[in-house]
Amino acid sequence: MAAPVRSATAEPWRDPSAQPFVRIEGVTKTFGKVYACDDVTLDIYRGEFFALLGGSGSGKSTLLRILAGLEAPDQGRILIDGLDVTHLPPYQRPVNMMFQSYALFPHMTVEQNIAFGLRQDRLPAAEIRDRVRQMLELVRMPQLAGRKPHQLSGGQRQRVALARALAKQPKLLLLDEPLGALDKRLREHTQFELVNIQERVGTTFIMVTHDQEEAMTMSSRIAVMDTGRIIQVSTPAVLYEYPATRFVAEFIGGINIFEGRVVDSDEESGQVRIQCDALDAELLARHTDPLPEGTSVSVAVRPEKIDVHETPPERGTVATENVVVGKVRDIAYLGDVSIYQVATGAGAIVRVQETHVARSSEPHYDWDDTLWLSWEAASAVVLTA
Repeated sequence: MAAPVRSATAEPWRDPSAQPFVRIEGVTKTFGKVYACDDVTLDIYRGEFFALLGGSGSGKSTLLRILAGLEAPDQGRILIDGLDVTHLPPYQRPVNMMFQSYALFPHMTVEQNIAFGLRQDRLPAAEIRDRVRQMLELVRMPQLAGRKPHQLSGGQRQRVALARALAKQPKLLLLDEPLGALDKRLREHTQFELVNIQERVGTTFIMVTHDQEEAMTMSSRIAVMDTGRIIQVSTPAVLYEYPATRFVAEFIGGINIFEGRVVDSDEESGQVRIQCDALDAELLARHTDPLPEGTSVSVAVRPEKIDVHETPPERGTVATENVVVGKVRDIAYLGDVSIYQVATGAGAIVRVQETHVARSSEPHYDWDDTLWLSWEAASAVVLTA
C-alpha cells in the first residue's frame, strides 16, 4: 500500500504548540437507542488530508454530516478555525461537501456546474469567470468546459464535482466516499490525483471511506472508527506497523493473529516469550511494557514479515527467533505476489505472502509442500486487549 511521503514540517500534529484547525469535542449522536457517535473527540490540523475509516455502521458518515451541519449532535461541540459552528446551518459554515454521487446538474455544462455556487453567492461575473477558469485548469479540464455530465467519463465527473466544491474556496472540504463510483483502475489513478490537487490548493480535506487501501494511500492521518467510537488515530504507517488493538490490526491489511499466554517478560531487552498452543511453539515478540506471567495476549504478524524456507533454517543465517513448520493448504496467485495458507501440525493456519521478483507464471511452492516459516521478534505485535 503506497502512502504519500510527507516531510516533518507537514506534520503539525507532532508540534505540541500547533493549534487544531478542526476540533471535535465530546460529540455524541444517537438514533433511537443506537449510538452513531459516542463521545467523539478529535483534532485535525490545517492542510491535512484526514480520513475517517470504518465499516458500515461505524459512525464515520454521521460524524461527517455533523461537521457539514446536516446533522445536529446531541452533545458536544464543533470548532472550525476557532469558530464554534455547532449550531450554525450548513450555508453559514466555511465548509463545502463533495458527495459520492457527485450530484452534478445534468442540464448544465461543466463550466455552469462549477459556477453554480458562485452565482448563488452573487459574485461579480468577472470574478466567477476567473474562478471557473482557475478550477478548470486545476483539474486539467479546460478543453471540456462546454460538455455536459453525460458526455464525461466517471473520472472526469469526479473532477468536475471536486472543482465545483473548491470553487467557493472553503476552509474545509468534506468528501463522502469520493471514489466509490469509480472502477478499480480509475480509482487508483484518481487517488494520487486528488492528493496532488489537495497539496496544491492547501485546503483541509476530511474524507470518509470504508476502503482501507484508499485511506492508506491518500491520507496524512487516519481515524479508525467502530460502533461510533474512534479506536485509534495515527499515520498510515503507524496504524499498519503498530496497531493498538486487535480490531485495528485486522481492519488495516492482512494479518496473522495467534492467541497465547505470557511465559516470561524481559524488561531490559523488551522481549516477551509467549506460549502459543495453536502453533505448538513459544514465540518471541517485542513489547514496551513488562507483562505478568500468565497474561492472555494475541500475537499479530503481517504475512510479508514471514520468511519461507524449504528446509529447517539455520540459526545465525536468517531470522530464527520464531520458527514454525507446516504444509501448504491453499495458494492464491495475484500476479505481483502469491499468498500461501500454511497449516501447522497443531491446526493453526498461517498466511504467508511471497513477492514475485523474478518473472514467473507459477507460484514458487505447491500444495502439500512442507515449509518452515520464520520471523523476527521485532516483526510481531503483542496485543493485550
